[in-house]
Amino acid sequence: MKVADAVPEFAAAFDFDEFNAMQREALPVLVETNHNVVASAPTASGKTALAELAICKTLGDGGTALFVAPMRALTNEKESEWERFEDLGYSVYVVTGERDLNPRRARHADVLVMTPEKVDSATRKHDSRRYDFVTDVDCVVIDEVHLLDSERRGGVLEVTVSRLRRLCDPRFVALSATMPNVEDVAAWLDAPAEATFAFGDDYRPVDLQTGVKTYTHGENSFADKYRRLYRALDLAEPHVRDDGQALVFVASRQDAVSAAAKTRDELAERDVPIGARGDYDFHNEASELSDDRLHKAVLDGVAFHHAGLSKADRDRIEEWFKRGTIDILFSTSTLAWGVNLPARCVIVRDTKYHDPLEGEVDISPLDLLQMLGRAGRPGYDDVGYGWVVCDRSDADRYRRLLREGTEIESHLAADLDAHLNAEVAMGTIDDLDDVLSWLETTYYYVRAASEPAAYDFEGLRDRVRDTLDSLVDRGFVEMGPDLAVESTPLGRLASKYYLRLSTAEAFHALAARDRIDVDAILETVAAAAEFDSVSARQSEADAVDAVLGSDASALDDGGRKVLAILRASMSDSVPADLRSDAWIIRRNALRLLAAHREFLARFAGPRAANLARRLEARIEHGVSRDAVSLTAVDGVGAGRARNLAAGGLSRPADVVDAGADELERAGLAAGVAERVADAAADLPAISVDWGDVPDVVAAGDSQMCEVRVRNAGGGARVGVRVTVNGVEMHEKETYLSDVTTVPVGVFGADADELDFRVEVAFSDLPIRPFVVERTVRVV
Repeated sequence: MKVADAVPEFAAAFDFDEFNAMQREALPVLVETNHNVVASAPTASGKTALAELAICKTLGDGGTALFVAPMRALTNEKESEWERFEDLGYSVYVVTGERDLNPRRARHADVLVMTPEKVDSATRKHDSRRYDFVTDVDCVVIDEVHLLDSERRGGVLEVTVSRLRRLCDPRFVALSATMPNVEDVAAWLDAPAEATFAFGDDYRPVDLQTGVKTYTHGENSFADKYRRLYRALDLAEPHVRDDGQALVFVASRQDAVSAAAKTRDELAERDVPIGARGDYDFHNEASELSDDRLHKAVLDGVAFHHAGLSKADRDRIEEWFKRGTIDILFSTSTLAWGVNLPARCVIVRDTKYHDPLEGEVDISPLDLLQMLGRAGRPGYDDVGYGWVVCDRSDADRYRRLLREGTEIESHLAADLDAHLNAEVAMGTIDDLDDVLSWLETTYYYVRAASEPAAYDFEGLRDRVRDTLDSLVDRGFVEMGPDLAVESTPLGRLASKYYLRLSTAEAFHALAARDRIDVDAILETVAAAAEFDSVSARQSEADAVDAVLGSDASALDDGGRKVLAILRASMSDSVPADLRSDAWIIRRNALRLLAAHREFLARFAGPRAANLARRLEARIEHGVSRDAVSLTAVDGVGAGRARNLAAGGLSRPADVVDAGADELERAGLAAGVAERVADAAADLPAISVDWGDVPDVVAAGDSQMCEVRVRNAGGGARVGVRVTVNGVEMHEKETYLSDVTTVPVGVFGADADELDFRVEVAFSDLPIRPFVVERTVRVV
């Protein structure tokens, strides 16, 4: 079936001319009906075209399509690939946490591309003007729906789909690698039998032979990597000698780089005839690579591929591998999910990897099957070969996986309380009946009905009711006498910031303390459940102790490691032994600090919130307490903040007073100095007018006065606090755009002097509180 005959108005959206057998079979249901569709098919069999057909049907009907990609890296790939839709006059817009959202563009997009986590976040805020676009989708295409079986991410995908069904009830088209229980997914999505496809291995364009090869595990993990590498090269060598190619999956970016370097030496020793050192044209092409290690490797026919490479370098590697210039490619798992880059031989060298937040974990069965599915080049190979290299103790487990596959389970139960809290917080659940109705929309319910003994189907409703009661007892939900349920401020904040509920409780408890300081905030974040699985390797212990000494002994080793990274990040001095995990830990900590700040603003007030905001900025930028206020100025990063603070400018108001000329003398370029001065002028500039507060008051006399707090800069949410002799007299929160007044009582008491202090704290800005003092003598 020719593409131009099947979908003539969208023929240019496809990069091939004819549909294959699998695509032809699914096409009528996708483009001629509005049924929900579930299709499982072997890797590399052409599932992407099914997604594109569903999108074409939606666009042809004047609707909006949402494509849910399993990984953030793949959203960028789709944006690039689907320029073909742009050429046809349709707009494609990617929404990820890495990019600033343009709500107008999202609202007018014809095709939205998001990860499950971003759809979850957007649907939680669907009633805001910023995210209302997410409830206006007509078709949701779920790529790799077997992500449901992921322990960490499956529950997110599950509740997001159930929520979308309640919010806007779009058409669902769910695509997956081969899975034994495709009928369960079809039952969950209400896909009829004629719209449920289970394409077997006979639809693979190339036969696949898989197996497990073992190695002997030693005491040294570093040496073990090389044992596995030599085993992998033994498997790859005969195919490479026979003009085939090998794709080797490893655990990390650094592993990909080091394995490629070692392989170059090993292949030279084995006298394997690969490489393009005599190819002058390729030498010129290779010189354009920005990564020097990659440049050296590709000339010997070896390369590595991971998300840390520039897009240009990744594109070149993919192109050279496709045309056969590269014989052995080392990659992280991203390549298995995204780029269609098959090889005659695929080897999974590493079945375990280090996750900064989880410690050493096994590769998921889904990832492993996805990797092996890349074996076999259509049009070139009759057979593809896939191998798993593992320790002898794991061999039977992997042989069973290759023989039987893996059923797709629900992992909703692991975080049932957090997911249920989120539904109540959004208002999609109003009473107990709604709770039970929601349960029936989940894959958890369908899977429990399918496997009643394993999931305790009979006790399912009681479990959900007990979970709701627990949310009420813990203060996340309120239940009325008519069994109506409503979220509390605690519940809404926990949902808004994606918090584990134990973390939300800890943040709430800290906000109730009389004294909140830097150490308390940092230790509460480091102890958060989100960091429960962080492990501290033996080699990191000395670095942690060097930062913390004996502090924070109540934390476990993982918590101490998190705390050490946060403390060191405040001065941009993370020890070398902690840097490999610092980026991901810091990134998660900043999200938790932003949440913590709002807890403090809600339950403790602006002063505590401002302290958390300054901590957040210091950890993000690595600047001192004196320089942190300057990071509020657009165009002032860590380096400029340090330089300006060293020159005596420590506040945005100081920058405004200095003016562009002074900033130039401080080392800023002329244009930059002007922009920075203008940006600083958009921030608050506070002054205090003491009005009729006297200098002297007679003993026993009293008078009420008014103090004016003025703002000559940009408006901001502030807390104004007045104390006398250290005792709070008045506190108010307001949005300060120009001037606000606060009452001050001047009482001639027993003291000889009355020391008044007015403090203006910024809830949302990392600017140090503005403080002025005045002394009134009592005579």
